[in-house]
Amino acid sequence: MQSKSLKLVDNVDINKFMGDWYVIAHIPAFIEKNAYNAVESYALNDDGSIATTFTFNKGDPYGPVKQYYPKGFVIEGTNNAEWGMQFIWPIKAQYKIVYLDDAYQNTIVARDALDYVWLMSRQKTLSPEEIAMFTEKIKAMGYNIDNLRMVPQQ
Repeated sequence: MQSKSLKLVDNVDINKFMGDWYVIAHIPAFIEKNAYNAVESYALNDDGSIATTFTFNKGDPYGPVKQYYPKGFVIEGTNNAEWGMQFIWPIKAQYKIVYLDDAYQNTIVARDALDYVWLMSRQKTLSPEEIAMFTEKIKAMGYNIDNLRMVPQQ
C-alpha cells in the first residue's frame, strides 16, 4: 500500500473543532460503507482526550441508527492537528487534520496510508463547486478519488 507523510494544518484550536461535523464524502472504513446521514461529534474530556460519537443510518436514509464511540487522543507536538483514534484498545488509528478553513466550517481528515479520508462540514450539504474543489484537494494528496463516496445527508 502506498504511504506518504501528509502535511498537517499548522494549528487546530481544539475547542473550536469540537461539536458536530457532517460527513460529506469519504473513502469509507468498513463500518461506514453503507452509511447515510453520517455525523461525527466531538467533545473534549477533562483529561484532554476527545469523546467521539459517530452516528449514521445503515443501508439507507431511514435504516437502523448505528453509533460508535471511539476516543481521540491528541498527538503531542502536532498543535492538535493529529490524533490517535481508538476504537479498540490498545490500537489508535491515525487521524490527521490536513485541511481546515479559518471559520472551522469544513475539514479534511486523512491518513498517511491513503486508505481512508473524510470530508466533513458543519453544514449537511456543500455546493457542487465546493465538492469539486475539495475533491481536487483530496486527489492532490495522492488519493484515488474513484473510491470517494458521497455520503447522502437527509
